[in-house]
Amino acid sequence: MARKEKTIVIEKEGRDKGKMFIIHEMPPSKAEKWAIRAILALAKSGVEVPDDIANAGMAGIAMLGLKAFGGLRYEDAEPLLDEMFAMVAVIPDPQNPAIKRGCGGVGPLIEDDIEEVMTRLTLRKELFTLHTGFSFPVAR
Repeated sequence: MARKEKTIVIEKEGRDKGKMFIIHEMPPSKAEKWAIRAILALAKSGVEVPDDIANAGMAGIAMLGLKAFGGLRYEDAEPLLDEMFAMVAVIPDPQNPAIKRGCGGVGPLIEDDIEEVMTRLTLRKELFTLHTGFSFPVAR
């Protein structure tokens, strides 16, 4: 069975309105390492992490909740955030969806691919949901 992916079209008014992105599920080995590093960073920051959560991987992250990430130091969170965006691709021309930039595309995302902070937050929420099946509301 192929890994999951989801197409996201930005509908909110702004510079990214109408832009099309594809988010991809991490391979299981990468997702497991990401989740373990996130759990270790949370524990290091003083968040109480139940012993059984570490064995639950991405699902364990969902059980801890997004609030727990508020205690992370930026230095610990930054590589985790960057890795999330490695799973995002943009389709620069929605009329030609075969051409994409980013994950699995021709070259990496460029700064102008995402011009609004809200778009980044939306894509992060969708990535988290794709990996855990658990949805957090986007910050307003």
